[in-house]
Amino acid sequence: MSTTGGFWPGEAPPAVEEENVQEPEATTAEPEPVGWPEPHEQEPAAEAEPEPPVEQASVAEPEPAEEDEADEVPEVAPAGHVPGELDIPDGVAVLEGSPSGADRTVGVVVSRFNGEISNRLLESALEALAVAGVAEERITVMPVPGAFELPIGAMALAKTRRYSCVIALGCVVRGETAHFDYVAGEAASGLQLAGLETGVPVAFGVLTVDTSDQAEERVDKGADAARAALEMADLFSQVRKQARAS
Repeated sequence: MSTTGGFWPGEAPPAVEEENVQEPEATTAEPEPVGWPEPHEQEPAAEAEPEPPVEQASVAEPEPAEEDEADEVPEVAPAGHVPGELDIPDGVAVLEGSPSGADRTVGVVVSRFNGEISNRLLESALEALAVAGVAEERITVMPVPGAFELPIGAMALAKTRRYSCVIALGCVVRGETAHFDYVAGEAASGLQLAGLETGVPVAFGVLTVDTSDQAEERVDKGADAARAALEMADLFSQVRKQARAS
């Protein structure tokens, strides 16, 4: 055996003396400062409530045109005879007619063209005359071919001086040509001329419409024309009485 510490084959190596084995020095923790709070078990943090989603600023969408007050088109009352009251100062002489049919003789000139509408206009006018007190035997109805012939028919009735007033009834529907403009315009101006030249009130009861449906909705205009004619007849009577009294 060698003095250098070797060993024979098959011989266990000599045990190493514990005192010669140096264990690594354990790292000692630094002492905590005096008064340092005792570590305690940390409470689990309460779950934060989820924040509501931040609404992104959205561009306001414009409201529909029909609800947008700025874009609303003001409704316009249909043109026509609109009843109403006038504020007349006290102390001013007033002559005002009444749609009364007592002792009135009425002539009615009516167009046969668009007969379905004209018949209903005539029915409406006759009902209004009856309500106003005009006797049937004091009403004369004169049919004419169309609206273009209404003025000359009204002129013929007015010139007889037998009628307190004349009512013109008819219907003109716009077509694809300028025929409508000529007929409607001449009917209106001719009926006015008949009243101006004779001094007999002539009421305009002629419908001038774009469609037949519009005419159907306005057949009560015959009654309006009848009441207007009676009111003007009473007014003219008062004017004549005042003139004779002076």
